[in-house]
Parts: sequence; C-alpha cells; structure tokens
Amino acid sequence: MTATHCPYCALQCAMHLEPGADGKLTVRPADFPTNRGGLCRKGWTSAELLSTPDRITAPLLRTGRGGGFREVDWDTALDHVAGRLLRLRERHGNDTVAVFGGGGLTNEKAYLLGKFARLALGTSRIDYNGRFCMSSAAAAGTRAFGLDRGLPFPLSDLGGADTVLLAGANPAETMPPMMGHLTAPRLVVVDPRRTATAEHALEHGGTHVAPRPGTDLALALGLLHTARGQGMLDTDYIADRTTGFDGAWEQATVWWPERTERVTGVPARQIRAVAHQLGTASRAYVLTGRGTEQHVTGTDSTSAWINLALALGLPGRPGSGYGCITGQGNGQGGREHGQKADQLPGYRRIDDPDARARVADAWGVDAQTLPGAGPSATELLNSLGTEHGSRAMVLFGANPAVSAPDSARVRERLAALDLLVVADFVLSETAALADVVLPVTQWAEEDGTMTSLEGRVLRRRAATLPPAGVRSDLEVLRGIAERLGQPAHRFPSDPDTVLAELRDATAGAPADYSGATPERLSDGEELHWPVPSGAPPTPRLFLDRFAHPDGRARFSPVEYRDPVAETGGDYPLIATTGRLMGHYQSGAQTRRVAELAEAEPEARVEVHPDTAARNGLGEGQWARVTSPVGTALARVRLRPGARRDTVFLPFHYGGEAAANNLTGSAALDPTSRMPGFKATAVRLDPVPDD
Repeated sequence: MTATHCPYCALQCAMHLEPGADGKLTVRPADFPTNRGGLCRKGWTSAELLSTPDRITAPLLRTGRGGGFREVDWDTALDHVAGRLLRLRERHGNDTVAVFGGGGLTNEKAYLLGKFARLALGTSRIDYNGRFCMSSAAAAGTRAFGLDRGLPFPLSDLGGADTVLLAGANPAETMPPMMGHLTAPRLVVVDPRRTATAEHALEHGGTHVAPRPGTDLALALGLLHTARGQGMLDTDYIADRTTGFDGAWEQATVWWPERTERVTGVPARQIRAVAHQLGTASRAYVLTGRGTEQHVTGTDSTSAWINLALALGLPGRPGSGYGCITGQGNGQGGREHGQKADQLPGYRRIDDPDARARVADAWGVDAQTLPGAGPSATELLNSLGTEHGSRAMVLFGANPAVSAPDSARVRERLAALDLLVVADFVLSETAALADVVLPVTQWAEEDGTMTSLEGRVLRRRAATLPPAGVRSDLEVLRGIAERLGQPAHRFPSDPDTVLAELRDATAGAPADYSGATPERLSDGEELHWPVPSGAPPTPRLFLDRFAHPDGRARFSPVEYRDPVAETGGDYPLIATTGRLMGHYQSGAQTRRVAELAEAEPEARVEVHPDTAARNGLGEGQWARVTSPVGTALARVRLRPGARRDTVFLPFHYGGEAAANNLTGSAALDPTSRMPGFKATAVRLDPVPDD
C-alpha cells in the first residue's frame, strides 16, 4: 500500500493506493487535513486512468505533413526532435523554439522545464496554462501583500469563521471535500449562477449574490462604500498595517448601493446586508476564485476584493483573512518555479539582477546568458508560426487546443508550426496535432513533490511501475538536453536530485523551499512555504508584517470597467464558462474514465427557461452558441434559477463542443495577461434536425 495524493485539484487529497489481484490499483481515501478522509468522484476513479485503452506506450513520429503516426524507438524520436530544434535555432535564433508547461506538473518537472527552456534552448518563449488560471490572483496578491500564496493560512482555519465570502468560486462541484471546512460559517456566495455552492449556502442560512457576469469589481467597490457608511471599517488596522487607503476609497466613493445595483443587478438591500454581515463578524474570510479572476479586468477585480478585506482588517489576523482558491493540482508550485514567462525558481523575478545572479550561480552559468521575460501564454500561442513567432514548440502537461481562448485559432497556430513536440500519455486534442508524441509516466508511477492550495509541500509517491516503453518527463528533458549539447549532470532525471537543486536555487527567495527535504516530507511534517533551511515552516503568513519592505499591505485604487463586449443586437446574452463535478480541466483525463464520461458524456449549455423559449429551444435540444469569435455546440439544460441574460458552458470538451471556441484572445488583462473566459457576448440558435 502506498500513501500519496490525488492527481487532480489543488486540495491534493490524501489517498492510499493498493494493487489488486489483477495488478490494477485500488483507491482508498486517507485522513488528511484538507480532505479529512473524503474523496470526490474524480479521486475515487483516478486509478482507472492509468490503464486507459488508448494509452501511448511508444514514441510516435508523424510520417510527413498531413500523414499519420508510426511508432519509433526512443533514440529515433529524441534524435529527430533534437536535430530539428538545432536546425531551426541555427536558422532563426533561440526564440524560434517555444516551451509550454502545465499547472499539474510536479515541482521538480516545472523547475527543470524552466531550466531546460533557458539553458538548453536559450529561449525566452516559455509560459504555461496557469496563465489562464491563477495569474490575476497572483498579480493582485503580490501587489497587495508583497507575496502570492493562494491561501496564506491552513484550509482548516476556515471552519472557525463566522462568515466566509466566496467570490466566483464553486467548491461544492470543483473540489467537494473543501465543503467540509465550510459547514460552520455562514456563506456569502457571489456568483452569477445558482451553483451547488450557492444552493448549499441558501440551505444553511447563507446568501447567494448573483451579479451580472463581469461586474464583481463594481460589487466589491459597492460593498466597501457601504461598509464605510455603516461604520464597519477597522480604522486602527488601516492606519497601523496598510498604506494607500485614500486612493482606493476615492474610487469607491461613487459606488453607493443603488448605483451598484444598477450596474450589477444586485439589490441595494442585499448589498447592505452583506456589508453588515462581514463587518460585524468576529472572524471572517474573503476568498476569490476563477469567476472573479478570469477577466480582462481580473487583477483589478481581485484587488477590489482584497481592498474590502483590508478595510475590514481581515488579512494577517488570526481566524480571519483573504485567500484565493488555487485550482490546478500544482497550481501553486507550478507558478513558483520558473515555467512562467517572467519568473525564475522560488518566485524570483526574471528582471531582477540579484535574482538572476542567484539562480545563475545555482545553475553554474553566467547570468548574462539567461534570456529575459517572454510573451504570456495567449500572446505566445497566437504568434506561433507567424513572422515574429516561434516555429517550434515543446509542450508538457497541457492541452491548449481545448483550454486556451479562441481555441480554433490556437489549433490553426499549432498546425502552422514546423515542429510540435508533445509529451503526454494519450492523444489529447493537442497531441493529435503534434509531429512527435513522447509517452510519459503518470502520477501514480512517479515520485515528486506538489504544493497544495495552502502552500503545503507534499510528497507524491510511485505506487506502480509505468508500462514498458514509457519514460518520465525528467528523463525526456534530459534526453533532449544532452542531444542539444548540455552536460548530463545539468539535467538530472532523479526527482530527489532535482529537488535538492530546487532547494538550493530557491534559498532566500520569496518561495523558499530550501528546508523541504525528502526526510522531513517523509516524516509527515507540515511544510508550508516559506520553509528556509534550519527554520520552521510558515503555515500562517502576515501575522506580524506583510512582505513589502515596510511591512505594510497595499490598497490598490481600482476603477470599474465592464469587461464584456457590448451585448445586444446579434449577441444579446453573456456566456460564462466553468467546471462540472465529474470532469477536470480540458477533460483529456476524465473523459477517458468510464464512470465520469457516462455521468457527463456531452457538452451542455445551461439556460433559463424563458431565455430558451425566446430562442426557440427546449430541454435536451442541441443549440449553437455563437460569439464574435466562433461557435460551440451544446445540449440545452434548463435552469430556472439562472439569470435570464446569462448562459453557462463547461470547458471540458473538445472540437465543436469546446467552450473556448467562443472566448476571445485579442483583449488581455494589462497586468496579468489573463484573457476573458467568464463573460463573452453570445447568441443561441437551434441546431436543425438532420
């Protein structure tokens, strides 16, 4: 029996894996502070994925442009990849090769992928799918507190609160075991949809606030205005522990409840009631999720909620605080260790000379050889195969053909590359477009570390051997790097060796992992970072000071801008996207698990019955959802609790059913470079029967 953690969301629920008589693994939940002995449907069925019938167990090489795949041996595949990369770099320069990673990669993989891009390839063109997930929250948290850790307190602290406000989060479906920590507090759920989390709140004396999609920032400004009018602000805290309140308040002065109601659709009486509930709670938390963050105004929207929390005196106070709910399995660690365009390991900034020198020293190279910051994920993908874009891409742990905005365009850009190399275990929608597919190990077949939503470093342990012919991502990176002329010792394939190097590279950094040793992890210590060598870990941040040099948190003056293109005419509705309980991310994994696929076999569009009737649609009919960018097909589900101006589509399906066929990539958040996933102007049309 092997103790490890679930491969899906950032709760990283603990589980035991035990081989059965047929050699397949059986999953049993384990007691752990986040899941407390529970698992969701995805966790229970996670082992089934390892033996999916279409798993790739030998490298695949495409036989010419437009041809099919043939199986080859590893030397042939890696020689082909390295040879093509060398020729392209000689002809077009280092930045002609791009690297794309994922928030599900272990800390060791994320670290080595960033090192591979910057040393073996010498390219600045590296980013990852976390740009579509956590980037707005990370930017807002960093500018407010000087440091970004999703939850700067243990998840279990939430159970002691009087009130928890969830802005744009639906944990009852996306991470069900988290709801065990939310049974005692009265919940305020801010979401345009009447989600399972909103239903839970209403059933237990809480509140559902349903703003028009994209108006969270206005709502947060209105709550700040109302809380001050009610005398609820913690003026001593503001004076002693923060700076910049006057600038933030200037933006909130015009957002009295009635004006906020006109913009958001939230009744003024409800705004007053929520402000009073937060202001009178002795212990309260404000938590944000993707619904608030995945907008072209996502950083400012998140900052508006942080401003509210700061004005109430919550962050850095025992039993209260602000946090963002990290989504992907290693969404926290994945954004810390160098696969993001502007970062080096340990959350060091790539444009900081001292940070560059420290990492270069750990890598044994001259800091001048490290490339600078590259374009964000959306800009990187949109430029592929163009005059000024990369002509080759190496991709690990992501499926942007489904998950990226304007996904039809992304598929065109991927197809325009001279070389696309994908490391995966199945032919995902992205891998199906590749020139070379490299089969890699999965979560239960490898060791490594992950970092949960609360900044806790966890040990992932191998419970079974991978199929013959499959290699780890670390082995693949080493094999390509050696063929590109790198010394073998620079790219170790043993996870503990990589972790030792990561610890050295992050020593003294904002995300300091230098004390996260295999021995301490194996002993079960709760290692929340920063965990410097020789020092205790930090489960609760900011109790004495924030991470800015003066120790104070920063208010941000943020102004409301509507992130939704004008609705009306051809596009009278707003589409928002999100997750279903049974699926995860682009669905490349969960759509291959029989129980999950049977429960949610096809894309849906959730519509209010009145809206459906106005568009000639009924329950179970196929609808064509059209935006200025593209179209998606989905089966109609009627939801009487939905807003009449809003439809919802899950983003777990590919091809014609891909929700991100609708979302645009032209406009990005100016700070985080987040595209707008949560509010797209659309129309609905019936699909004629054949």
